[in-house]
Amino acid sequence: MVFTVKTTQKTEMIDITGQVRAHIEKAANAAGIQNGYCLIFIPHTTAAVTINESADPSVRTDIQAALERLVPEDMPYRHLEGNSPAHIRSTLVGASEWLMVENARPVLGTWQGVFFCEFDGPRTRKVHLSLMGGPS
Repeated sequence: MVFTVKTTQKTEMIDITGQVRAHIEKAANAAGIQNGYCLIFIPHTTAAVTINESADPSVRTDIQAALERLVPEDMPYRHLEGNSPAHIRSTLVGASEWLMVENARPVLGTWQGVFFCEFDGPRTRKVHLSLMGGPS
């Protein structure tokens, strides 16, 4: 399963929980999978995925600000494209996450959401999902 995310800023965290949930439910029901796991993979070197708090948008702002302080734009990077900070931030956050699936639905805590992290936008990006499990 693949879906796209259109980003509008150089750096942003987009809540994709609804899209992930809908794709998992559709695929799980089609395949007869009730319980298992879903791998979320981002096939881009300047983007990432994470699971974190979705109730308060200031958490996203704080995460972005902390990553910008950890990996500043103005260091003497060698990469000629000029987007080394995006590559490093993507490495720190990570290209994949695993979700448990129960009753054909992703398992997330009360305050948790799935976030696509853009570090070199705006762009159109892909999110890959792979569902594994069985009917139990």
